[in-house]
Amino acid sequence: MKLAIAVASNEVEKTDAVGQPLEKATPLIQLERIHKIYSSGDVEMHALRGVSMNIYSGEFVAIMGTSGSGKSTMMNILGCLDRPTRGSYLLDGEDISQLEKDERADIRNRKIGFVFQGFNLLSRTSALENIELPLLYANVATEERHQRAIKALQAVGLAGREESRPNQLSGGQQQRVALARAIVNRPSVLLLDEPLAALDKKLRSAMQIELQTLQRELGITFVLVTHDQEEALSMADIVCVMSAGRIRQLGSPQEVYDRPADLFVADFVGKTNRVKATMEADGATLRLADGSAIAAGIRAGVSAGEAIVAIRPESIRLTRMQAPDIASFKGTVTHRIFLGSSAEYAVTVPGLGDFLVTADRRSMNESDLVEPGEAVYLGFDPGAAHVFSASSAA
Repeated sequence: MKLAIAVASNEVEKTDAVGQPLEKATPLIQLERIHKIYSSGDVEMHALRGVSMNIYSGEFVAIMGTSGSGKSTMMNILGCLDRPTRGSYLLDGEDISQLEKDERADIRNRKIGFVFQGFNLLSRTSALENIELPLLYANVATEERHQRAIKALQAVGLAGREESRPNQLSGGQQQRVALARAIVNRPSVLLLDEPLAALDKKLRSAMQIELQTLQRELGITFVLVTHDQEEALSMADIVCVMSAGRIRQLGSPQEVYDRPADLFVADFVGKTNRVKATMEADGATLRLADGSAIAAGIRAGVSAGEAIVAIRPESIRLTRMQAPDIASFKGTVTHRIFLGSSAEYAVTVPGLGDFLVTADRRSMNESDLVEPGEAVYLGFDPGAAHVFSASSAA
């Protein structure tokens, strides 16, 4: 069984309709070796450790990571709410890395919009008055302020609700008012900090589609911070995965999911089965924990020593009979979870451990469903498996 490793890059190459590389435009946002260090007495906390990334005009970028990964600090710096300890931040060609508080506030008012989890609407004012607030602070004339607020409300699908107060609006409608307020000053970039976390699952799914549609219609650069992996993968053009103040991978959702840069990304984005192995000195053979050996092929970046084979649950074939055309391992089903269009199985394989397997029920007959306690064979999809150095999870 040959397992293909994918080596991901932190630069996403843009191509035209026939696949030819496009000449790169100047990034709207350029972060270069950004560090952020918080000090308390003699103790220093490194929130960002040399972060570099480019964001281009019109992109929808999602930043995700575990608690403490640095994503919120990144958002604060992008939004000019804070400045880096060192490193450079260019917004639309202007170096704002070390601007003073008042200067950063001016940049925020002119070029940046914000949408937060809590909406932050004023309860005693109408939807239209809430939307007009940024223009009021910017000293925009009353008539122009009024007309721009009406257009923003129309853009988010709330025409006719100008006089409604927040308590007269549903959660989704309040979110739209917050969006209209964020775009009314025509920002270059819109920063969204967990904007859908307060909504129920059904409404959250609907708002994900509406946000994508709005972003495409407006052409504004969106930067979303979220802990919800499904949200990031389904909405964004570019996904940034962070851990311990560093970017672990930057790429398209499909690239990050299908070709994770390291074991941390493979584990964090979606579900992954791990199989302990040892890469032998020839660099072409993997010895699994149960003693079996599989051909590994040429492995860039995986030298002799401890390794991990990572495989997605949906890339494992579960059968009652051993398939002759693929390498497979015999195990026992311990649990089955009904997920509607799919079934999820927990399978224990002696010597290798526990596996999670996802089977698409739409292509199965009722008799194909395997019951807990049954013996089964697991076949690995060669093209979807990845081999990593065991140290890459750090």
